[in-house]
Amino acid sequence: MTSSSTPSRKVLSKIASNRLQKEVMEWQTNPPAGFKYKINDNLQRWIIEVAGAPGTLYSGETYQLQVDFPEHYPMEAPQVIFLHPAPLHPHIYSNGHICLDILYDSWSPAMTVSSVCISILSMLSSSPAKQRPADNDRYVRNCRNGRSPKETRWWFHDDKV
Repeated sequence: MTSSSTPSRKVLSKIASNRLQKEVMEWQTNPPAGFKYKINDNLQRWIIEVAGAPGTLYSGETYQLQVDFPEHYPMEAPQVIFLHPAPLHPHIYSNGHICLDILYDSWSPAMTVSSVCISILSMLSSSPAKQRPADNDRYVRNCRNGRSPKETRWWFHDDKV
């Protein structure tokens, strides 16, 4: 992704900063299986390596998630996208945007980066076919100029994959 897809950066609130420091500590002692996060000085942006689960279509493949945390995390959901190349999946667009309700309408402050990652891996693992969403080309064309996936009005109608 280019820097134009970066959400506007505001300083993290004290609550967000404390929460993220706690989550970093948890990742250091007990990271979710299939994920690696390289600790850096930027709490607002995490790059997480995702390994496809064994026995799935994505077994042996590795992808990267970019997680950008808003000023009021965890009250507001982070922006989560796949960096190029994004996996072929019916709910993942070629620009890395992910159609997953917990990243938008169903977000809860009780969720963590770990729980989001596990949900994304579960979504990948349950896919019966590697393919792009039917509206991929139209959606990506409409997202030019760095539009955030959080600006999209998602329609969550398919919970099979």
